Amino acid sequence: QPSLFFCDMVQRFTDELRLAVGDQWERVINHKFTKELAAGTIDRNALKKYLIQDHRFLDAFLILLSSMVANARSLSDRIPGCQFIGVIAGKENTYFERCFEKLGCADDKERAKIPDAACTEGFINLMKDAAANGSLGEKLAVLVVCEWSYLSWGQLVQNSTNRDSFETYEWVDLHSGEYFESVVAYLRGLLDKEGELIDAAGKKACLK
Repeated sequence: QPSLFFCDMVQRFTDELRLAVGDQWERVINHKFTKELAAGTIDRNALKKYLIQDHRFLDAFLILLSSMVANARSLSDRIPGCQFIGVIAGKENTYFERCFEKLGCADDKERAKIPDAACTEGFINLMKDAAANGSLGEKLAVLVVCEWSYLSWGQLVQNSTNRDSFETYEWVDLHSGEYFESVVAYLRGLLDKEGELIDAAGKKACLK
């Protein structure tokens, strides 16, 4: 039927955004670091540095996710986001704390002496700016990039992940599997819906 065929041919807004970044997406999900992390062969000092920096995103990410939930268009759009907030503040934050203990950097004051990497500072500023000033579409665009890229990497390695050390395999587990797939589907669905409602300027803003 022509109408069904046409619907199948319509590209999702989130796919348009992913394609717009070109090869950068593939470089992120196929990075040497992520492969070594899944294999369990990653240098533990490199892992420690990475986790210290990544943990600093957590506060800004929760601010952004909470802002998106507050600005969502309905209760049904909010509930999965609220549930994901609980996972980030609970299971994921606990993972970081256990890793810091295992890797010898559990002291908050000692970790605080380590300066933010330039990319850390830039990404924190991006998330906080989107939370404070961005439209719902812009908030979702940042969240989708974060979580969809993690999922894309996690799906590539989940079946071959070395399970000897929790500090490596649990990071894969947090970013793969049925639940995390549902989170990314939820965020993409909301952003696709925004893509149908916003004008060309709003869509362009989502690419920033």
